[in-house]
Amino acid sequence: MDTDSVRPAVTELRLSAFKAHRGVSLPFGPLTLLSGDSGSGKSSVLQAYELLARLGSGDPLERAVGVVAGGASACVPAGARPDDQGRRGFRLGCTVDGPVGAVRLDLAVQAEPELRIVGERLTGCGETLLTTALTDPNRPAVQAAWHTAGATPVTRAPLPDDRLATSLLPLRVAGKTEGQRLVLAAAEQVVVALRSAFVCDPRPEAMRDRAERVAADDGRAAGDASGGGGAGRSAGARGGGRGGSPGRSGKSGGAGGPGGPSAARGRKGVRSGAEASGWGHDEERDEGRLRSSCENLSAVLERTSRECARRHAVLVAAVRDACSGPVDGVRAVPRQPDAATAADAATTGGTGDGAAPDGQGPSGPPALRTVLDRGALGEMPVEQLGDGELRFLALALVLLTGPGVLAMDPAGEIPSALQQMTVMADGMDRCMDRRQARELVSLAVRMADRGHVRLLGTVRDPSVADGLPGVQVLHLGV
Repeated sequence: MDTDSVRPAVTELRLSAFKAHRGVSLPFGPLTLLSGDSGSGKSSVLQAYELLARLGSGDPLERAVGVVAGGASACVPAGARPDDQGRRGFRLGCTVDGPVGAVRLDLAVQAEPELRIVGERLTGCGETLLTTALTDPNRPAVQAAWHTAGATPVTRAPLPDDRLATSLLPLRVAGKTEGQRLVLAAAEQVVVALRSAFVCDPRPEAMRDRAERVAADDGRAAGDASGGGGAGRSAGARGGGRGGSPGRSGKSGGAGGPGGPSAARGRKGVRSGAEASGWGHDEERDEGRLRSSCENLSAVLERTSRECARRHAVLVAAVRDACSGPVDGVRAVPRQPDAATAADAATTGGTGDGAAPDGQGPSGPPALRTVLDRGALGEMPVEQLGDGELRFLALALVLLTGPGVLAMDPAGEIPSALQQMTVMADGMDRCMDRRQARELVSLAVRMADRGHVRLLGTVRDPSVADGLPGVQVLHLGV
């Protein structure tokens, strides 16, 4: 792939038959906002995009459709009748622009009675590059045919019916002929664009709950250190370290290291369809990478403030414009255990289950919390911000960072400087007033102009984008 030219990006989403959408084609620019009444299908558009993104990242179909409440059956358009064999399904696709030009991917998915991809088509450069078809319903495979343009114009082979065939082509195509190289370049372009997506839904309640749990852990750890009653159990729990997160039972000791039982559970457990992002990431391993719910916001803010002072200054300026009251800075400070929690833990001799955050014991580095510097008003922990302010802070941080800071699989095929990340934010202006929402969209415009970030979001009030350059608003249900 010629990485010096256009960065791969999804420029169109087609919902031929998906949930409430039929025959819908949505063009996407660098900054696209979806608006419409409740029930107009705004969230469904983001779900369809995420479903494709998960398939492009290598997820099996069953896991990918988990992004939709109700699973595969909920993706089938209402009123769709089964055929004579009782089969119902849905169809969707996308267009990806990049070095190869415009490449189209279209999928037909059977949701009932068995979940499988029954048809896939990849086209570009005036050629049909890949097709798949279900030829034997009794086999968990489809017959694939891809462009060769050599002595044999087409190569045929069976491929699994629960995976995106386009993502499997680099493993099957040798690249010996011009046709094969075109197929590989087109497939790589599509996969890179789909993988470069981060679904972000900041949850203020999760951020506050995380802060309370960390404070409670600090208090218990302080109680263990002073009372000693639970020191043995706490040390046992801490023995697992970050790789083993077994836990707090104190029974697993160091068994959860790399490749251990806990690590295996982590790899299998966190890749559920209910997870909005961080596909396949171990939560403790990725403590310094922002998760979809942004519950680990403080840890990531501490990291980004150290790594890039310039972007951190931009973040502080944006927060200053969005928050009520003065904001002179956003910084990490050592977290002090809550006095009441620490006193209670000391009185009871410790709970015995209290490993400090990230597996650090009382003698390790202190836990950190992020605070707003309000000048003469002192410092305020960020978890005390209002819901709108917390969501603004989290989304602004996402727009100012990249795959290396977010819990997502970066596309390793091309240098990070030449990648484009698509941020998907459902309810982007949720809990925010108009001033905050407009400031957030303005920040998105600035970052999109740099060419590394794209945004697809839903908003209640599309007027927040009025007069802002480069913002495309699509009104659904009109």
